[in-house]
Amino acid sequence: MTEFRPALYIVGFLLLALGAAMLVPAVVDFAVDDIDWHLFGTSAMITGFTGGCLMFSMRGGGDERLSLRTAFLLTVLSWAAVSAFAALPFLLSNLNLSTADAVFEAVSGITTTGSTVLSGLDHMHLGILVWRSLLQWIGGLGIIVMAIALLPILRIGGMQLFHTESSDRSEKPFPRLRQVAGAFVLLYAVLTLTCAVALWLAGMGPFDAINHAMTTLSTGGFSTHDASIGAYSSRAIESVILVFMILGAITFTLHLRAVRGDFIVYFRDSQVRWFVAVLSAASLTVAIWITLTHNVPFLTALPDAAFNIVSVVTTTGFANADYMLWGAHAVAVFYFLTFVGGCTGSTSGGMKIFRFQVIYAVARQHLMRLIAPHRVAIARVQGSIIEESVALSVLGFFFFYALTFAVISILLSLFGLDPLTALSGAASAIGNVGPGLGPLIGPSGNFSSLPDGAKWVLAAGMLLGRLEFVTVFALLTHAFWRD
Repeated sequence: MTEFRPALYIVGFLLLALGAAMLVPAVVDFAVDDIDWHLFGTSAMITGFTGGCLMFSMRGGGDERLSLRTAFLLTVLSWAAVSAFAALPFLLSNLNLSTADAVFEAVSGITTTGSTVLSGLDHMHLGILVWRSLLQWIGGLGIIVMAIALLPILRIGGMQLFHTESSDRSEKPFPRLRQVAGAFVLLYAVLTLTCAVALWLAGMGPFDAINHAMTTLSTGGFSTHDASIGAYSSRAIESVILVFMILGAITFTLHLRAVRGDFIVYFRDSQVRWFVAVLSAASLTVAIWITLTHNVPFLTALPDAAFNIVSVVTTTGFANADYMLWGAHAVAVFYFLTFVGGCTGSTSGGMKIFRFQVIYAVARQHLMRLIAPHRVAIARVQGSIIEESVALSVLGFFFFYALTFAVISILLSLFGLDPLTALSGAASAIGNVGPGLGPLIGPSGNFSSLPDGAKWVLAAGMLLGRLEFVTVFALLTHAFWRD
C-alpha cells in the first residue's frame, strides 16, 4: 500500500481539480439565472471533498517519485475515478438519466469519444452543454500528457520509440513531468483560443464558438446542437473545424517545434505524411463515389466527403451530413477508417498511424528476407531502426485491440443489437470515434435507445481504448500485485 501512496495522492489531486472545474458550468448557469447551478455546486463539493480527503490521507505521497508499477495503477485509477465523479452532474440533473446513461456520457466526454445519449441539445441548459465540452477539453489534455510523458515510459504499443529527454528510464520516472505538462497546457490553451476566435469570425456565436473550440481541438465531437455541425450549413465554419481537427490529431511535440520556428517539421515527419495521404485518398474516393452515384457535382461532394472523413479518422465524430445515405461503398470506407486514428502524441484515438507504419515496415522486412534470405533488410520508421521490443509491443497492442473488439462485439450482440450496430459500436468505442453506423447509433442517431447493459459495455470499451488496453490488462495479472 505504501508504494501506491503517490498514485492515490495524485488521484486525489485530480479529483480536487475536477471539482474546481465543475464550478465553471455552475458560474455559467448562475449568470443566466438557471437553478441548475446548484447541481454543479453540489457535485463540486462532493468531488472536491473526496479528493481533499484522499490527498490528506496520503499526504507526503506527492513528494515521492513513481515507480513503473505505480504508474500503471495511476494511469488506470485516474481515468476511472475522474470518469465516475464527472458523471455526478448528469446524474443529479433534471435530464432523468439512469446511472448507466450518466456514466456513459461522462466516460464518452473524458475519453473524447463523443458518443452521446442526450437529445434536445438545442434547448438544453447551458451548464450541461459547457460541462460536456469542458470534459472533452480536459480529457484531450490528459491524453496528450499520457501519450507523450507516460506511455513511452510504460513501453506500451511501441511508444518507447518516442522516448524523450523529459522521461527517465529508471524505476522512478517523471522527474520533469510538470515541465512537460506545463508546455502542453499552454500550447493547448492557445490553440483552443485561436480556434474559438476563428469560429466566431466564421459566423458562429460566442457561446457555440467556445464550446466547439474545446471539442474540436480535443477531437471529441460533442456539439451544442443535435444536428452537430450540419446545423450551421456554413462552409466557412466547416473549414475552420476541419483545420483544427487535423491539428488536434497531429503529434503535439511537432506543434511545439513549429512554434519555435521549425515550420517544415510537419513535412519531414513521415507519420504526418502518411496521415495526410490517408485523409486525401479516402476523401477523393468517397467524393468520386458520391459524384457518380448521386449525381452531385464533384466540387460539392468533395468538401462534404473531406469533412466527414477527417472527422472519423481523427476520431472527432462531428458530422455535417448523414453519410449512411451515401451508399454501401461509402459506409464500408467509413467503417474501416474507424480503426485508423490520428498520430501518436495527439488527442485522437484509434490504432494510430505510427503503429501501421511499424507493421508495414516489419512486414516489408519479412517479405524481403523471404525473397532474398541473405539480403540485409532493416525495418525503419522515421529514420529510426525498429527494435524487436518495439515490434513486439506494437504486435501485442494489435492483438489486444482485436481481442477487445471481438469480445465487445459479441457482448453487444447478446443484448439484442443487430450485427451492424454491434460491430460499429464496438469499433467506435475502443477507437474513441463517437458515432457508429446504422439507424440507431449512426451520425443521425445517438446511443440513448441501447439497453443499459450495452452502455456499460461500451463505456468500458471507451476506457480500454483510451488507456491503450495493456495498462488495464496488466493490473489483472497476478504478477502485477506480487511483491
